[in-house]
Amino acid sequence: MNYKITLLPGDGIGTEVVSAAVKVMKAAAEKFNITFSFNEQLIGGCSYDKHGTPLTDDALSVCYDSDAVLLGAVGGYKWESLPQHLKPEAALLKLRKALGLFTNIRPAKVYTPLLSASTLKPEVLEGTDILIFRELTGDVYFGEPRGYDEEKGWNTMVYTREEVVRIARNAFDVAMKRSKRVTSVDKANVLDCSQFWRKVVHEVHKDYPEVTLNDMYVDNAAMQIVRNPRQFDVILTQNLFGDILSDIAAMITGSLGMLPSASLGTKYALYEPVHGSAPDIAGQGKANPLATIASVAMMFAYSFQMNKAADLIYDSINKTLEAGYRTADIFSPGTILVSTAQITDTVIENFNLIFDEQALGVFTL
Repeated sequence: MNYKITLLPGDGIGTEVVSAAVKVMKAAAEKFNITFSFNEQLIGGCSYDKHGTPLTDDALSVCYDSDAVLLGAVGGYKWESLPQHLKPEAALLKLRKALGLFTNIRPAKVYTPLLSASTLKPEVLEGTDILIFRELTGDVYFGEPRGYDEEKGWNTMVYTREEVVRIARNAFDVAMKRSKRVTSVDKANVLDCSQFWRKVVHEVHKDYPEVTLNDMYVDNAAMQIVRNPRQFDVILTQNLFGDILSDIAAMITGSLGMLPSASLGTKYALYEPVHGSAPDIAGQGKANPLATIASVAMMFAYSFQMNKAADLIYDSINKTLEAGYRTADIFSPGTILVSTAQITDTVIENFNLIFDEQALGVFTL
């Protein structure tokens, strides 16, 4: 089986973390008897510098012809003064809309070796495994009218029934395979749009009687995520709130460099780390590639239905962390500071080791 992958490294550390993830993909391909065909395209500031637009139609066409898209990061100081529609970040909205990506899945799972990397107490974090389902095509990001003048600025928060139904079903379907608990996060006490969201979510919930549904206001959810994260399993929420809550959840994992994501539609899929382009460390070998590598694990699970390969990648990350290897963002006294390339090579070594041990019927703790 050959899979066509579009690579969009983007700006800053995006090129470094995507390169690292590709190495892991190639290692997994060898073990699982598959092949990848990679097609690299520009996105973000580098695309603007060359083509005058953050995302070209040609690059989009390549994405349309792929089995999955792997994105690094976009943005940087040099493009901040550009008009909104030409900024690197505009490419992300265009890409999501063009590919019809409506479900953004962001896991916030605490690796035991990283319990001390967070500013939160280890006893609060241990055992946390949250899956955030963020709706990706509605809300203030796409609502019209929008704009600003000298006196005011305005955005429109809007959702259609179809948009709420499809993301809710995805969340409930996954919850059925986990602990059968969903927390729907909104602001229904003050926002009409959130009242509509809550109404439709509850209608969909009737088809999933085994799942426990709990409603929570977004301000309380933000507090609860850092107070008692283990109370959550699947979080279902609107576009704006999901954007904020998933970054808050990064504090649980110890660093934004640990947070992967998958953006799924009916036909296309995009995988990317949650972190930004970090231009201040770009090209220095300091970037943490683990979020991008974990995003590849999500690709294996969601796009290729290769759950064993996905689990092996997660196990390899954990084994690497257990051995004490850390990039600068998760480094602490007593651990081993390594570069982007070094931690990637260690993940691959552990992947091969675990695969070979399991093939021989040897299972290690």
